[in-house]
Amino acid sequence: MAETTMQPRENCLLGLLPKAEYEAVVAHLEPCATPRGYVIVPADAAIEHAYFPCSGVGSVINISPEGNRVEAGLFGRDGFAPVAAAIGASISVPEVAVQVPGFAYRLRQSALLDLMKTQPFFAALLHKAAHVLATQAGFTALSNAVHEIDERLARWILMCHDRIDGNELALTHEFIALMLAVRRPSVTTALHLLEGYRFIRSVRGMVIVRNRAGLEDFAADAYGKAEDEYERLIGPLRKPKRGLIDVPIPRPV
Repeated sequence: MAETTMQPRENCLLGLLPKAEYEAVVAHLEPCATPRGYVIVPADAAIEHAYFPCSGVGSVINISPEGNRVEAGLFGRDGFAPVAAAIGASISVPEVAVQVPGFAYRLRQSALLDLMKTQPFFAALLHKAAHVLATQAGFTALSNAVHEIDERLARWILMCHDRIDGNELALTHEFIALMLAVRRPSVTTALHLLEGYRFIRSVRGMVIVRNRAGLEDFAADAYGKAEDEYERLIGPLRKPKRGLIDVPIPRPV
């Protein structure tokens, strides 16, 4: 489906709304393309809109006073961002930016807060989504502390894979290194390891998932707890496990 024809219900949260609440929310939505690098809100900047992605993947990025950056959370059509908008926060502490291009609907924060007062199912979903993102951030911190880079990379690829159609992720080594807060050579080595096991292919700024089941087994306890919580509170998230996928390597035009 072309991005310009995507409907708000293709965002999982909006798609769960009862008809009356869905119509009330949709009346205030504005369609918005979200290319790679699109900044939903800069760090320490005023929150103007909440975004509900229908495709693509975004990151919540913490930035230290010295300028060091690390991804604290990842979201796509499963959620919304920035989650601070739902509590009436005027400022976003982290940067929220798009890493895999897509399409979203956005809602002015003032309208969001008004709708949360009158649409209880909508408000409850936003609270659940905010909780799940916080849970994910906690397990990201745990993974950064206890897992090797190859396991962390496997987890991160799985999380991105859950939020896209198909098996191709347009991701560069440089961007992955930034998100995982490691040096680029470490990412290259980890990608080669996963490719050697035939879990993925890595080609010219693209990661292709070939063996979902194998990738999950390799990630082990680095992946799954936050996904369990999302599925317990909101609905399906993870893609089904599959065997080896015969995906041809894209050739340059």
